[in-house]
Amino acid sequence: MRTRYIPRRILALLLFAIPVVLAQGLPELGDPSQAAFTPLQERTLGQTIMREVRRDPDFYDDAEVTDYVVRIGNRLAARGPDTRQEFEFFMIRDPQINAFALPGGYIGVHTGLIMAAQSESEMAGVVAHEISHVTQRHIARIINNQQSSQWISLAALAVAILAARSNSQMAEAAAALGPALVMQQQLNFSRDFEREADRVGLQLLEKAGFDPQGMVMFFERLQRATRVYEGGAPSYLRTHPVTHERIADIQNRAQEMRYRQVPDHIDFHLVRAKLKAAFDPLRDAIAFFRDGLAEKRFLSEAGNRYGLTAALLRARDFAGARKEFVALRASLPSNAMVETLGCRIRLAAGDADAMACFREALQAFPGYRALVYDYTEALLQARQPEAALKVVDARLANHNEDHRLYLFQARAHALLNRRLAQHRSQAEAYVRMGSVAAAIEQLQIGLKAGDGDYYQMSAAEARLRQLRVQDAEERKNGARKK
Repeated sequence: MRTRYIPRRILALLLFAIPVVLAQGLPELGDPSQAAFTPLQERTLGQTIMREVRRDPDFYDDAEVTDYVVRIGNRLAARGPDTRQEFEFFMIRDPQINAFALPGGYIGVHTGLIMAAQSESEMAGVVAHEISHVTQRHIARIINNQQSSQWISLAALAVAILAARSNSQMAEAAAALGPALVMQQQLNFSRDFEREADRVGLQLLEKAGFDPQGMVMFFERLQRATRVYEGGAPSYLRTHPVTHERIADIQNRAQEMRYRQVPDHIDFHLVRAKLKAAFDPLRDAIAFFRDGLAEKRFLSEAGNRYGLTAALLRARDFAGARKEFVALRASLPSNAMVETLGCRIRLAAGDADAMACFREALQAFPGYRALVYDYTEALLQARQPEAALKVVDARLANHNEDHRLYLFQARAHALLNRRLAQHRSQAEAYVRMGSVAAAIEQLQIGLKAGDGDYYQMSAAEARLRQLRVQDAEERKNGARKK
């Protein structure tokens, strides 16, 4: 079983990036003119870290799972003390039970956390706790307290923060930076910060309509897990120690809140089942879901049926998947995740009506991102780039910050041998992924292809000039003292 969440490769990438970041003029923490670590600096640091996290293969960019977590996160964050704070919620593919907050409002959630939670309120409790670390500016407050001239730059700090939120392997690797290891140890949140995040997180849970007892129950189960967990305590306990006193404090505060029985949204159970069907050993997953249905041992019958259907599809048992899908579809009202799974079965089995299935599902759920992605991918695989472009362009009209849509667009143009258009789309994807320099390079390559008409070439040249100005401004702002 893999136990890391951010591998050493990210450390190497960050170490390689330090000279670049320094060249852009990020301020030194030891500079006496830096009276405080500002929200703008936090966001800049978070963006620096996220550029490396997104490159890692364990960055889990599954549309259905991510969108579900984003819905939960936004629901909680909207009840926070500062609605101006921006948040981005993302997934890490790792069986360890963990979640973590990065500077600037970036919240990472492990797949293992969702699979371990027994209710939606339990999972939401952990997310609310991490949101509270951001809204209370705990990382910034720790950094402000250091005021140490030994620090190199915010780039070195990025390495330390990744180490602090990770496990001992990453911390050992961070020791190569010397003072980074010291900060890594200090970035493990203090008991006072943990209690504050618990208190604020409980308030977020209640205001967002979740059961505050979910946080209590999850932390109690985590604490019990330390006695039997293979290899020691779960990752979450290593960075967020849960003591008897802390649990008692959460219990006392939760008891003062109004009792409410909150049913789980069906998508919570479907997402949990999807992850188990995707990542558990295939035979184990099929046996788990089959035994659960036979013995009526499950949190949700529909969730178990979804998991069994998905596992059978993964095993390419199309007849079995179709049979279970019929029972699944009959067990609950129309649901986007379920309809998407049905289309995936037809596509994988080579059914002639697979494309019609996607079209009908998109009519019923026009805003469902996973359907757009799956249908577009199917059209590209079938070498129907014009049809794929129609789907992508319709989605881009209202979601023009989605980098994956531009990547699909680039592939479609490549199939049509439109080199300038291909590289323009690739450039727009890179801009939204936070790499303006890479976008500039793509536009330069596209312009050299010379296969666009006068208007296309003029538009590409204008965009190139715009991005060069943006790149220069970003470098200038990075160099300016905050």
